[in-house]
Amino acid sequence: MNETPVLLERREGPYGEVALRARGADFEIIANGCFLMDTSDGQSERVLVTAALDALGDGAHGAHLLIGGLGVGFSLAQAAADPRPGRISVVEREAAVIAWHTEGDAPLARFAEGAHRDPRTTIVHDDLLDHLASTTERYDALALDIDNGPDWTVTQGNDGLYSEAGLDRMERVLNPGGVLAVWSAAHSPAFEARLRSRFARIGVVEVPVKVERGAPDVVYLASRL
Repeated sequence: MNETPVLLERREGPYGEVALRARGADFEIIANGCFLMDTSDGQSERVLVTAALDALGDGAHGAHLLIGGLGVGFSLAQAAADPRPGRISVVEREAAVIAWHTEGDAPLARFAEGAHRDPRTTIVHDDLLDHLASTTERYDALALDIDNGPDWTVTQGNDGLYSEAGLDRMERVLNPGGVLAVWSAAHSPAFEARLRSRFARIGVVEVPVKVERGAPDVVYLASRL
């Protein structure tokens, strides 16, 4: 994508500025000046969801799936296209992102492929760390894509999600046999080591990317199965 980006909207929220830009036929979400994601591909977001459900095995049928981060909608679209989940909860902390999916002409709505209207889908406006600490819900799989990875977070407060304390919160809401899946823009040896110290089974899925930045995207999978 070599086209010059065009700013469509920016909004101030409790976590800073969030902007929506158009670059040719694609859209980009920028958070506090940090590129977060765009609509040019979506393969790794889809792999994140499918890998989490596959790791559940037979337990994926009727599963309650939590997606951390609505983003441009690729993860939600993949989840809703899959008949296995019984419930799909999406936690998104930025009101602007939810609005770009649901209000007015909703420029990002088409990338979710109608998943907002799937009766299994619930969009929750909340910070993921807060949600993990306070919810009474329990999930069979957590598919998290709220940063550029454990080592490159959008805001400093998100560091806690990938810490031992953050993993405590994730384990608290996972049903027995549940699966944690975390997307990252690169390998994170420190985060992988934390996962290996806590979970019996660890998987690392590499997803090639179209841009020539060298490193593939990575999906970490962890379960006690």
